[in-house]
Amino acid sequence: MMASRKSDRATDCVPLPAVLTSAVSLYTAGMETTLYRRPLPAGAIAFSSSEGRQVFAEALAAGSLDGYFRLAEQFHTQSDPAFCGLGSLVVALNALAIDPGRLWKGPWRWFSEDLLDCCVPLDQVRARGLSLDELACLARCNGAEVELQRGALEPANLSNFRAALSHSASAARVLIAAYDRAGLGQTGSGHFSPIAGYHPDRDLALVLDVARFKYPPHWIPVERLWRATHACDPATGLARGWLLLRARAEGIALGFSLRCEGVGWQTLAARLRALPKELERATELNGIVQTVLPLAQHVELREPSAPAHREALAGARAALRAELAYSPIAQLVRPELAEIIVLLLRVMVDEMQSAQRATLGMSEVSHDLALASELDNVRAQLSALTSLPPE
Repeated sequence: MMASRKSDRATDCVPLPAVLTSAVSLYTAGMETTLYRRPLPAGAIAFSSSEGRQVFAEALAAGSLDGYFRLAEQFHTQSDPAFCGLGSLVVALNALAIDPGRLWKGPWRWFSEDLLDCCVPLDQVRARGLSLDELACLARCNGAEVELQRGALEPANLSNFRAALSHSASAARVLIAAYDRAGLGQTGSGHFSPIAGYHPDRDLALVLDVARFKYPPHWIPVERLWRATHACDPATGLARGWLLLRARAEGIALGFSLRCEGVGWQTLAARLRALPKELERATELNGIVQTVLPLAQHVELREPSAPAHREALAGARAALRAELAYSPIAQLVRPELAEIIVLLLRVMVDEMQSAQRATLGMSEVSHDLALASELDNVRAQLSALTSLPPE
């Protein structure tokens, strides 16, 4: 289930026709009835059916199922009704062979939904689901490069969707679609699922529905799935869409991660948007530190368990402590928080005035490779946060 908070903002996405949303009311009316799966609606082809197997064979022969096998190896059922985003991301990250660098259980490092706790606390995800931007943030802070595209009623957008499907046929990329179930004639509303295959001649996409207790994997017409990505997410007032993920090409250190615990996602986004103006008014070191401190308190340092990750993070932290600004800042706040503040200042160095950079003894460019990965990671998270529309 995706985020469903109410919004009174104007939207540029497409409301679903009433005939399609009727399934939602049928679903909510029967909440007291226990269920064992639901039948697929007309137009969907069950993966295990004779026709579904035939479509699979044709797509495999056409070379558009190369990415399927890694996804099938990691296919996972979401563990909570609101965890479709987390479940889809678990499938994607494990299929991309990204090492989380942190323990799952025993000696094993492995992505599970419980490990996806950066960006948004798990209790908030359980209560309301995730938006597309939040899922992208989660993917970035766990080692993936992300291309985010929103659905739009224009031919170029459909072409982009088909291109993303083609790219995801490669074993090096995974496509997660964010769509409204009602647009597919299914019960429920916002949903995430990985897309495991594409049949270009029949123009069909293979949906690996992570709510396997509800619907089995199925083939669906591409244009119908694409139209379901146009539906508005009430949490953001924006259209849904899709994410194209791949493993980060460089860097394995993922120690610093953004969290919005204690404040709403939109509240933190508003603070971040106001930060450049507030920073302009800060002239002395203490003023700069006090300006950045509220954001720094929402950045946590995660301790990895993998030796390679620990080594990379140790190098990044050493580079932060080697910055000229670190020692005077560490006299104002505790050392770990001083590292985070220096990290954020390094991320925002391009936005600083020359006098501020001189006060901090900070050049515009950092050439430390150990630090570059962490800077890119935090920069991507902050960029995703500022892209959220104002409340």
